Amino acid sequence: MNLNDAVAVVAGASGGIGRAVSGALLKAGADVFMLGRSLARLTEAVPAAAPGRAHCVAADLSAHEAIEHVAAEIVPRGRLDVLILSSGIYARSNERDIFADQIAANLLGPYALVQRLLPLLVKAQGQIVFMNSTQGLRAAAGVGQYAATKHALKAIADSLRDEVNPAGVRVVSIFLGRTATEMQRAVFAAEGRPYQPEHLIQPDDVAGLILSLLQLPRTSEVTDITLRPMRKT
Repeated sequence: MNLNDAVAVVAGASGGIGRAVSGALLKAGADVFMLGRSLARLTEAVPAAAPGRAHCVAADLSAHEAIEHVAAEIVPRGRLDVLILSSGIYARSNERDIFADQIAANLLGPYALVQRLLPLLVKAQGQIVFMNSTQGLRAAAGVGQYAATKHALKAIADSLRDEVNPAGVRVVSIFLGRTATEMQRAVFAAEGRPYQPEHLIQPDDVAGLILSLLQLPRTSEVTDITLRPMRKT
């Protein structure tokens, strides 16, 4: 797929991974709608070399009205080629309310966004990338709530793939190991371990992988891919 002049949406664009992916798509020539909770953080994430092609949309996807707000920005374009779902939250907890928050942010929000924008993706024979976690494959101790949302996200992606493949839409889940982001810094702090980002996956590594997947010939499709740090911590 030639990404020049493509229209892309990146949810979670103000985070480390979303920022890197947005920058890579912009560099490839795409128009990118960058979604995040904070307009200020989104504005800071826009590369200086991408005037006019980066569109910041402040939206908390766990709120129904936010989905409609995003749709109002995208639908008038009449086209959507790429949807990157990299938003979400992480918490270690046994509290029901915190579990509900993680379900809303990590599962219900992305699901609602996909469903709202799916007609445009089908029309363009577009591509959807679910940024998942290795916790979505095997849950570790202490993160059952977070892992449950990621297992469910895999189910959503798998089911969606079977539904939209006949229309020419590709769906891939990327299961990330520890990546050098502010969220991961907090994880290491919660574990009482020193944070050494140079030993982790870099956000630019993820962005490069995604661009490679998006540009695969249409004779093939990657469905699931796991990326982990070369150095085990």
